[in-house]
Amino acid sequence: MKNFKEEELIMYVYKDCTPALTKAIEKAISEDAELKKQVETIQRSKDQLDKLKLKSPSKKSIKAILEYARKKEN
Repeated sequence: MKNFKEEELIMYVYKDCTPALTKAIEKAISEDAELKKQVETIQRSKDQLDKLKLKSPSKKSIKAILEYARKKEN
């Protein structure tokens, strides 16, 4: 059985992998309880991140960052 990288499992959870990789992961999940737990943990983490209310940075912060970047370019 193939060992999947964590990045591949994250891509799977975000539905961002190739059809072949998706099929391989789904087959492996059906055969490997530990892998299934790992994917479920990643899915729960994704769900929690999706629930966060993130604030945009203030205009003052954005302006300071852009000014800093401009100075670094010169």
